[in-house]
Amino acid sequence: MKTEGAIVSTDDSSKLKTFLGILKKFVGVSDIATVRFSLPAQLLEPQPNLEYWNYLDRPETFVSIGSSDDPLERMLAVLRFWFTKDLKYVKGKPCKPYNSVLGEFFRCNWEVEDNLSPALRSPATKTNSEPTKLVRVSYLTEQTSHHPPVSAFYVDCPEKGISARGFDQISAKFTGTSIRVTPGAHNLGIFITLHTRENEQYQLTHPAAYLGGLLRGISAPAYSVEVDSANSKLGTLSVTVSDVCYISCPKTKTKVILHYLEEGWLGKSQHRVDGVVFKYDPENDNKFKIKDVPDTDISARIEGSWMDKIFVILPSSTEKVLLVDLNPLLPVAKIVPSEVDQLPNESRKFWSEVTQAIHARDFGRATQLKHEIEEKQRQKAAARISRNEEWKPRFFVGAVTPVGRPSLTKDGEEALKGLHERRYGLELSADV
Repeated sequence: MKTEGAIVSTDDSSKLKTFLGILKKFVGVSDIATVRFSLPAQLLEPQPNLEYWNYLDRPETFVSIGSSDDPLERMLAVLRFWFTKDLKYVKGKPCKPYNSVLGEFFRCNWEVEDNLSPALRSPATKTNSEPTKLVRVSYLTEQTSHHPPVSAFYVDCPEKGISARGFDQISAKFTGTSIRVTPGAHNLGIFITLHTRENEQYQLTHPAAYLGGLLRGISAPAYSVEVDSANSKLGTLSVTVSDVCYISCPKTKTKVILHYLEEGWLGKSQHRVDGVVFKYDPENDNKFKIKDVPDTDISARIEGSWMDKIFVILPSSTEKVLLVDLNPLLPVAKIVPSEVDQLPNESRKFWSEVTQAIHARDFGRATQLKHEIEEKQRQKAAARISRNEEWKPRFFVGAVTPVGRPSLTKDGEEALKGLHERRYGLELSADV
């Protein structure tokens, strides 16, 4: 799940005090994600929000979802994707990227090997003579609304006949000791479509996360790791995911309930997750807790740690079959158009001067540039109001519609097609 509530980790206690001073203003505010406030540049990660928040840290798990003819194995492949999509939070440092501006967009490709075996089969042994098959996954996202902050995204891999889409929006509440981050009203999850399986569709909903340790260190994003500060006085930061989420496929009548259980004995975080894969009736979807699912309906059980290893247990066996081991995995690098091929409102180019200033540790200049960008956006918004003009996204049909499942405009379709074919040239939009 994307979130604009995370903050870059630091050893500098003055930065911690600055951040906590800002957060104290929002005690009791129902949703701080909708409040206009600006952070100084030294608290920011020099990376655009739209680039940082994506669900393709291991794209090979995404392209493998439709490979099996068995509906259970396809659902297990969806789970393998689920547990690897946000690998950056398991492996990397927590950070606060730039807030996206209205109309900002980001696009990239990944090229990955298509060599994952179905979840319940042993990996095939490849000989040295076998060529490595690469498939291309393309990603397009645009900030479609500023108040509330919402972005739309579309993932496509025509070669494998699979796509994904959704709206990203979060709601966050600061209680004084922690931040609770939940999906916003327009964020109904990730919608995956298998076009080669008669448009079989999966909906993956996001769980809530609790960002704790704010009195001991700087907060971290949902799904992140515990962070040990170099300053012992700041202690250990913690993020817990203690909620239930769901994956459902009406066509195969298969559903998953995942229950995240964070606090163990004496409050020690354990990052545990339990789950069941079972048959359900899409017309009478009334099972929302693991205990409510009859044993006769269960196709598989899931257990493990979302920061370590996840296992599958079939009803006819007590053997734990490894679904995914996160330990050796790292996020796969993106292939991004060169700055020459980027438009002025394309994320990396748009924020390039701020990024350069932060890398040079010229935080005063970076903050000034950031304020200039924000002021220009306010002026543009005021001008649209004076003209009674409604802003419309370029690449997606509506700012928050169709509900949960954004649709591409003609420009969006052309942009994705260009990514597939590695043609990055785009016409400049009139309102940039």
